[in-house]
Amino acid sequence: MVHIVDYGMGNLRSVQRKFERAGTVAIISSQLKEIEKANKLVLPGVGHFANGVQKLRESGIWEVLNHQVLVKKVPILGICLGMQLMAKHSEEGDVQGLGWFDADVVKFRVRDRLAYKVPHMGWNTAERSKPSLLFSNVPDSALFYFVHSYHVVCHVPQDVATTTAYEHDFVSSMEKENIYGTQFHPEKSHDWGEQMIRNFTAL
Repeated sequence: MVHIVDYGMGNLRSVQRKFERAGTVAIISSQLKEIEKANKLVLPGVGHFANGVQKLRESGIWEVLNHQVLVKKVPILGICLGMQLMAKHSEEGDVQGLGWFDADVVKFRVRDRLAYKVPHMGWNTAERSKPSLLFSNVPDSALFYFVHSYHVVCHVPQDVATTTAYEHDFVSSMEKENIYGTQFHPEKSHDWGEQMIRNFTAL
């Protein structure tokens, strides 16, 4: 059973519909006891990093996620802000994240603002940095949908699954052990996003 964590930030129904299209039952839940029973977790998110941290902490979900992910080793997929929250720190609000990855979240700093807009929004490819089960049967040419003003700087190269070129390369997905994250939105990325959802479900 896949549980989509509802902490008040994120496109929950669009993520749920993508799982349903991929043939998987996915429950949206903010109940701690439900999240504790999950076989797989999805942490979506759209919005401000500091607000996300506050909502996770106030709801008690923060502690439950740490136990599920770090102790029970439940697979989890972070999407957009959800992946960023897995980092140690963000410039957006100057607050600490979950710290599952040795990484920081920083704002895009571009020189050519005519060619490279912030937020970065639209379709881009993701270049593989290592073999990844999440990208099984997904071609290198696959396009994914992004919308974000901040990006992750990962300090452990082995944790970087893909990078994406904008004015400079940035981390577009990370993974280690049972923890997966994508800066892009697989739920908005058509057939290849659906394939990634299937891959996550099959882990």
